[in-house]
Amino acid sequence: MSTARSTPNIALIKYWGNRNDKLRLCANNNVAMTLNTPSVDVTVEHADTLSVTSKNKEMTDRDIARFENTLQLIKNYLSTLPNPNPNPIPNSLSVEIDSAIPSAIGLASSSAVFSAFAKAISGLVDADLTDEQISIMARLGSGSAARSIFGGYGAIRIGDGESIDSAVGFQVADENHWKLHDIVIAPSLEEKKVGSTEGHAGAWSSPDYEQRVKDINEHRFDECVSALENKDFEKLQAVAETDAMNMHHCMQTQDPPLQYLNDETYRILDELKALREAEHLPVFYTMDGGPTVHLFCEDSAREAIAAFAHSQEGCKVFEASVGPGAHLV
Repeated sequence: MSTARSTPNIALIKYWGNRNDKLRLCANNNVAMTLNTPSVDVTVEHADTLSVTSKNKEMTDRDIARFENTLQLIKNYLSTLPNPNPNPIPNSLSVEIDSAIPSAIGLASSSAVFSAFAKAISGLVDADLTDEQISIMARLGSGSAARSIFGGYGAIRIGDGESIDSAVGFQVADENHWKLHDIVIAPSLEEKKVGSTEGHAGAWSSPDYEQRVKDINEHRFDECVSALENKDFEKLQAVAETDAMNMHHCMQTQDPPLQYLNDETYRILDELKALREAEHLPVFYTMDGGPTVHLFCEDSAREAIAAFAHSQEGCKVFEASVGPGAHLV
């Protein structure tokens, strides 16, 4: 038996669209901050047939099929590694999930679940796997999960071709490098009609998507990494906000179009910009595949931004900071 704990990560340069949907090979480099909370524990042990249970939600046939497919891909990947594992690759698994992640709040629960799943399997086979190799295993279940293997600021760099290991996670900086906070404002708790996995498949149909990928891979990703390494908040603000709005523009222009942002999202952004300008606060916004607004700020602005968030009527608020990444417990 092996148990791992992990948390979500929130992208600063977004992952949207794949080169290969089956293997979740992202089309562009991407980078995120791993949160310190909320967490999910995933326990795995050898079994004759796959079973997946959760203490927090009823697992659907679709959920179980996703784990089944991910496990098969992980087994395929492990079988390609040169060094034999001390313990056998599992024929199948019993999987138990215990999640403290609030549902439908836009906190990227799949990145936490599948990074914990991959980390737990690495503990079960007791192989001398690197974090980069475990990130590949995590990516096979959820593309963004590769980043949650790493504490602090994790990224995915794409490679050439479509081999199973041609998109690999790595750590830009650890959780002690730069303490940023993520104040989360969820204006709607309704489950989105089109999930990210389905949305990714249509990314290339946007007339502006190819340019997005080019801009990220040629300069925007490197600009974001440089801002993180140098703790340059103004530069990080500019590149992160540009990328978020560019992604949502591509979503809105793909076929069929995806309109994840709503009127409340835009209202919150307008009020945030006015507050930022009036009080000169180090804070910037980003949004993933939904209306939830993530406000990243430094210590000096945390109290003011938290107060702003809690003043939003009818919204659910969650507060997090930079965290340590997936680990065995």
